[in-house]
Amino acid sequence: MPPAEEPKAAVFSDGSRVPVRRVFTYKQDDGVPVFTDKVPANQTYEVMEFSCYACDPGSTVNWNSTLLHTDKYRTEIAAAASTWGVDEALIRAIMHAESGFNPHARSHKGATGLMQLMLGTAADMGVVDIHAVSDNIQGGVKYLAMLLEQYNGDITRATATYNAGPANVDRYDGVPPFAETQTYVERVKILHERYRNAT
Repeated sequence: MPPAEEPKAAVFSDGSRVPVRRVFTYKQDDGVPVFTDKVPANQTYEVMEFSCYACDPGSTVNWNSTLLHTDKYRTEIAAAASTWGVDEALIRAIMHAESGFNPHARSHKGATGLMQLMLGTAADMGVVDIHAVSDNIQGGVKYLAMLLEQYNGDITRATATYNAGPANVDRYDGVPPFAETQTYVERVKILHERYRNAT
C-alpha cells in the first residue's frame, strides 16, 4: 500500500507546520460573497487555497491589534532598506503578511523564507541562498523596490503585484479582483500604517 499523500502545508510564525486552508466561496442571491471552510450545499462555488500568512479572507486574526514584530531582523531590514531605498515599515508589513516573520516558511507553491520568494524571482534578484535570512530579505526588498519604481511609488499596486504578479495588475489596471489579493493588499496597508506608527 503506497504511503498516504502528505497534506499541503505552510509554516508560520510559531514554527508549526500548518495545513494550507481550503476556503469555499460563493455569492448569495443579493451578490454578497460568502467565505466558508465547509462545502456549500446547493451552491455554485469556487475553492481557494491560502498559505500566505495574511491571504485568507476568512482569517480570524485582528490585523488592527495583532502583535507587531518591531525588533526582529532589525539589522538585516535596516540594511536592505538603506540599499534599496524602501521604507522599513513597509518591509516589515510585507514580511508580516507573507511569512509571519518565520524564516522557514514555505508555501505549497514553493515560495520560501521571510519574504516568500519564488525561485525564479530570487534568481532574477541575484539571491545566492534563498534560505539565508539576509539574502532572502535583500532579494525581497530589491524586488519590492523595483515594483515601487515601476508603479511610480504606488504602494497599492506594488503590493498587489508582490502577491499576484505584474501581468494580473497590469491586466486589471490596478488591484485584480481576486479575493486573496484584495485581502492581502488591505492587510498590508493596515500593517504598514501600524509599523510606521510604532517606529
